[in-house]
Order: sequence, then C-alpha cells, then structure tokens
Amino acid sequence: MSRLVRPGPGFDELFSSFGRSAWRFETQPAYHVDAEQQAMRRYLNSGELDVSYLTGWLDGVREATRQGKRYARVRVLTEPLTDYLRFEMAVAPYNIAAGEDIRVLSPAQASELALPDYDYWLFDDEWLAIMHFGPSGLRNAEVVTDPETVEQHRAWRDTAARNGRSFEDHPARGLS
Repeated sequence: MSRLVRPGPGFDELFSSFGRSAWRFETQPAYHVDAEQQAMRRYLNSGELDVSYLTGWLDGVREATRQGKRYARVRVLTEPLTDYLRFEMAVAPYNIAAGEDIRVLSPAQASELALPDYDYWLFDDEWLAIMHFGPSGLRNAEVVTDPETVEQHRAWRDTAARNGRSFEDHPARGLS
C-alpha cells in the first residue's frame, strides 16, 4: 500500500509523525531546494556560510533527539564533488551538532553494494518515503508500508550505514 505526498505541509508531517527513528539515503548530485539557493550561491561565491534557512529543520532535529528520537543519513558523494555537494558538506556540521549521524559513500561503493539509485526516508523501521525528483526538485514522496518493500529498504539501510564512512573521517569535510 502506498500514497503520494507532495512537498509542503503533507511532506513536513512525515517528520512529526515518526516515533523512534528517521533515516535517509541520499543519491542525488544536486537538489533544487528553493529555500537554500541563496545560501548556496553565497557560499560558492564567497565561502561565507549562512544556515539561517535551515533553522526550522535544525530546531526540529534538536527537539526530536531531546525526546530520544534518532536522525541519521548516508549521503552518496560524487568524485569530484558537485558544487551542491560541496555546499552540503559545509552545512553538515550544523546537522551533526543538532543530532544527526551523517555517513558518506562513493558512487562506486553504492553500486558495489547494490544499493538503490534513488533517495528515501525510512521511519521507525516500519514505513518509508521514496522520493521522486524532477528538474525543479522534489515532486513527491511515495509513502510505502508494504512489509516486504520496507524490509528491503531496511536491509539497504543497514548495508549503507555499516559501510559508510563517518562524515568526520571524509576528506571532503575540510573543503570550503
């Protein structure tokens, strides 16, 4: 069983409706998120990092982790990094400080491990949101509760998390 959720309040509700854990697998070399475009351009042009656009997300992660919930992700990083991924790596310490565990894999590792080539969130090990992107960014997320599909995504999560390098250990961490 699945349902589509569009960006906005319906998608945002996914993050207030989980009880224990939210885990993300990221595969895109760039995301087109309107709210971060100005900050990304500024960072790429001057090296100045403004994460004010991220305040709501970081506050939500901090509050969730205070409640004992867990946020984690594995990010597939192109080699060399795209401009967007350089920006994401610069922002990552703020996500980590808020309570997220971020690990990274190369595309070759992801392929070798037979991981999917799409993004998804896995919530509470019980349901997931498979993300569908278009040229302008996130089109929708397919919320899936089918036990077999969820189990496959849990297995991929476990493989990615076990093989991912800690963000702190990745050479791209120091890029600016």
